[in-house]
Amino acid sequence: MKKWSPFSTMPEQYIGLKEMINKQVEVAQPVLTEEQMEQINFTLIEALHTNKQVYLTYYEKGQYITETGFIQFVDSLGNLFIFIDDVFELKNKLRLSELIDVRLA
Repeated sequence: MKKWSPFSTMPEQYIGLKEMINKQVEVAQPVLTEEQMEQINFTLIEALHTNKQVYLTYYEKGQYITETGFIQFVDSLGNLFIFIDDVFELKNKLRLSELIDVRLA
């Protein structure tokens, strides 16, 4: 690795390049229609009452993230819900405004 050592003398350059690449990959948060929000609300309530697994797609830090899990709690007045992810079985809190899509598994 000695042949690459002269290029690693400026770690700030690598940090700056990484930030530039991350900014290019970012996407804007989509604006949902009223019909899409109603469909998400209906699916959340159905999954909560029937204890069915759902695929959640939400927006976080310029990216779309899809996870599977079970809905545990929905608070429409507080604009948040709690779901338990399928992989690590951890409780996650999310805002309803960050949701993009919810589908039953």
